[in-house]
Amino acid sequence: MRMTRLGQGVDVTGELAPEAIARTIAVLVEYAARMRAHGTTRVRAVATSAARDARNGALFFDAAERALGIRPELLSGDAEARWSFYGATLGLAKSDGPFLVIDLGGGSTEFVLGTDRPEAAISLQMGCVRMSERHLHGDPPTAEQRRACESDVRRELARVRALIDVTQARCVIGLAGTVTALSAMQLGLTHYDAKRTHHSRLSATQVAVLCERLAGASVAERRGLLVEPARAEVIVGGALVLATLMNELALGELLVSECDILDGLAASLR
Repeated sequence: MRMTRLGQGVDVTGELAPEAIARTIAVLVEYAARMRAHGTTRVRAVATSAARDARNGALFFDAAERALGIRPELLSGDAEARWSFYGATLGLAKSDGPFLVIDLGGGSTEFVLGTDRPEAAISLQMGCVRMSERHLHGDPPTAEQRRACESDVRRELARVRALIDVTQARCVIGLAGTVTALSAMQLGLTHYDAKRTHHSRLSATQVAVLCERLAGASVAERRGLLVEPARAEVIVGGALVLATLMNELALGELLVSECDILDGLAASLR
């Protein structure tokens, strides 16, 4: 997995940045070479929040098609939520449900409730990159900037309450880079180990403490705290989203999952 921050600047400019497109296409070229080397015959490529929001998305899709040989699908927020749910619940017993899956991405966060299939889902414009670029301009961010971010998250969460009864969930599952990075930090890992983070647990109290520690550190200091230093610039935005939503929705604990939308999409090719 490679982090390219395709959504860089989209919230402000409404367009994909040329350098973000270039970073992403470079990875797709590398992936295409690996697929040819392995004789891959079935490929599925998708784009999510950043490409949904960008006026110049066609530039990216044209370049991606040239790199991969197929044109990526543009997933709607609902489709993104559905595939995240299927990936996160792979291998879990239905008796552990209903599940509330929270996929905290770069541009958006999806909430999905269901047991063997999604029954209610919503995608909100509050990912770690979007919130960082919108609010957190200090290094470290000021208290006022953090409060503005939290207020933004609370406004978005009103839409979750209107659609999803989170009290029905017997198991809350957290997905994506912010969640796994916080889990690795809580576990004290010095290198990334998905076997350790997968199905670990994070309490609301632990998330709040980790958020405070990260928010009070500079970007340079955060690189030393994270097993994936590339997340240092956006981890505070993600941590604030997670801490706020767990507090506002009274979620005491979540199950960390390394299985996510990628696993759901891979399973769709069976």
